[in-house]
Amino acid sequence: MTINTKEFFTYEEYKQTADYIQSKTKHQPAIGLILGSGLSHLAEEIEEADHLPFSDIPNFPVSGVMGHAGKLVIGKLNGKTVLVMQGRTHFYEGYSWQHVTLPVRAMQIMGLKTLIVTNAAGGVNLNFQVGDLMLIIDHINLAGFGGHNPLRGPNLEQFGPRFPSMTQAYNRELLKLARLVAQELGLTLREGVYACLSGPTFETPAEIRYLKTIGADAMGMSTVPEVIVANHGGMKVLGISSITNIAIHDSTSDLEPNHEEVLVAGKMVVPKLIALIKGVLAKL
Repeated sequence: MTINTKEFFTYEEYKQTADYIQSKTKHQPAIGLILGSGLSHLAEEIEEADHLPFSDIPNFPVSGVMGHAGKLVIGKLNGKTVLVMQGRTHFYEGYSWQHVTLPVRAMQIMGLKTLIVTNAAGGVNLNFQVGDLMLIIDHINLAGFGGHNPLRGPNLEQFGPRFPSMTQAYNRELLKLARLVAQELGLTLREGVYACLSGPTFETPAEIRYLKTIGADAMGMSTVPEVIVANHGGMKVLGISSITNIAIHDSTSDLEPNHEEVLVAGKMVVPKLIALIKGVLAKL
């Protein structure tokens, strides 16, 4: 697949994307959801759904990763009107971070105020198990440490300030709501810090030990740039990781991580994730 990406986008280009999406649906969504690897089954529960392939949407990045359906699904879920990204694109595919996060900008122009973002993550915390759900309470933008921040470049004042705060990147009220729903459903809900790396290689044992030392509980190759852009544009964010593999801390181990196990584990956690998200939507 040929990747056509841009480093920076104008407000007019973001608006072109938003206007196209709005023209293809009768719905006025208020809540956005981004579904990670193997987690796209939730989109099948949406009622009165309009389906838009990413490839049809102007300026939209298109994912070539297995487990990402590559469609926008807009409709009703648990009584709320939602816009769901069934899959996402990644920096390692060749897209710039601004291109990866373009869908969030389109959501903001369309008036969406809440973003629920999910991912498949590797567990760094040794107390975690495959199949756990983790509320993201904070993140470490390791890709950003190297200069790859989605807000790099000209600041668009229509969205937010040049230097936005990330102190409460994950909205406290939404975190409380998720905890309440998990308690009502009898779900065990872990909490922790998510570290974003650029990928596509899985991490070495030395890198895993480093991540543990700096406070990461889980890690992955997505989510943080979308959360940064969402906060810059004034959206409230809830982040949930599905722990689909446990990171290997010991270089003498014969175990090897692979994307197939991530997809298999992702399917295992889907019922819990769907129940949690639907419960949160019901209470919003």
